[in-house]
Amino acid sequence: MIYLDNSATTKPCAEAVEAMTRAMTEIWGNPSALYSFGIDTAHQLRAARTKVAAALGAEPDRVFFTSGGTEADNWAIFGTIKRFGKKNRHIITTAVEHHAVLNCMKELEAQGYEVTYLKPDSLGRVTTDSLKAALRKDTVLVSIMMVNNEAGSVMPIAQMAKLTHKLCPNAVFHTDAVQGFLKVPFQAKTLGADLISISSHKVHGPKGCGALYINPRLRSFPAMIQGGGQEQGYRSGTEGTPAIFSFAAACAAGAATFRADIAREKALLDGLIEKLSRLPGVRINGAHEAPHILSLSIPGVPTQNTINILQDHGICVSAGSACAKGHRSHVLEAMGTANEVMDASFRVSLCKDTTAQELDTLAEVIEKEILPRAR
Repeated sequence: MIYLDNSATTKPCAEAVEAMTRAMTEIWGNPSALYSFGIDTAHQLRAARTKVAAALGAEPDRVFFTSGGTEADNWAIFGTIKRFGKKNRHIITTAVEHHAVLNCMKELEAQGYEVTYLKPDSLGRVTTDSLKAALRKDTVLVSIMMVNNEAGSVMPIAQMAKLTHKLCPNAVFHTDAVQGFLKVPFQAKTLGADLISISSHKVHGPKGCGALYINPRLRSFPAMIQGGGQEQGYRSGTEGTPAIFSFAAACAAGAATFRADIAREKALLDGLIEKLSRLPGVRINGAHEAPHILSLSIPGVPTQNTINILQDHGICVSAGSACAKGHRSHVLEAMGTANEVMDASFRVSLCKDTTAQELDTLAEVIEKEILPRAR
């Protein structure tokens, strides 16, 4: 199998598998218990938080574990709204966010909030100028993703956060960094964002785990779940230590080779783009600025047909976001992409394990098996 759908999920690395196995067979105590077995597990939990924080460039006590990126996004958005109460009812986001953000915005609009959706350019990029024009005195929240999961565009988050805090000092800036964490360089402590969402299974960790970074600037933030007071009272409930320890191991492994990995992925992606650009009938969509995401179209061949053909050759790609099955891409639509291009679009996404030979095979199947069907 040639797996090229790493933006949907990644294969757990050996370090993550080992850490989870150990957590389930050796360090399975309740970290809230007051005897030595539980205390030892609590020590391991602190060590895991430190590893994730180190990879994120954050203070360990500002990293709070969640069930994944979607929960982190929901907590960031609804927590901010709860924090402000009924004061200020204007929100800014983009038209190309993940549905974990967009569906929250729809719910808030139904509650009477006004949401401004910043439009991207034809490559999927959103500018600081468009954000500046949208900011208002009553803006309470700005939520802009770091890396678009379909177009591969990288948003200028540091500049956007700085601009937001300058023009609207009380507003909260959130970034969904699920596709940016361990893919593009940033440090939470210096990025300027108030809230940062990340996910485990996008970085070779297990599914069912993620984290929300809460900047010390937010002196108080509403809890996600009430209960026994775990996660400093922010997210109660016995911690899912197997997933957390596994996530931490994946973060440590990824951080150790981060620079080399993204340089290699970018070189592979650029090589693939160069090959495909020479093939008449292949359309490359989006900015593909991130090292691991490429949106393609072969007009005349419907997306599902392309996916089926590639699958027959043992190649796994995606129609777009794995969380929005059966719908035309809202990202490409916002970019002003023609219908015939959208209806033929698919996403290729790499990881540190992707090889040049795998991408050569992809290009060969596209040239010999898919392109002839467009003619």
